[in-house]
Amino acid sequence: MAFDSSQQALRAEMLLDERQITFNLIPTPAGITAGCALSLAFAEGELEEILDIVRAENVQMRGIFRRTESAYEPLI
Repeated sequence: MAFDSSQQALRAEMLLDERQITFNLIPTPAGITAGCALSLAFAEGELEEILDIVRAENVQMRGIFRRTESAYEPLI
């Protein structure tokens, strides 16, 4: 999950941490254009729960991407 601002990335981190969802705060991969150098990495099986949380809390994200062999493809 990529963001346009560090504030939104840190807000998402706090919300997911509060709900004990497993994720990693990582540098935004070079293949993803975003306004923030921080992204969240998580298992695809967590996608629906994470989307429910960020939507309910109005977290603004750039998008959610899946890593493929050669690039990152947008999921959301």
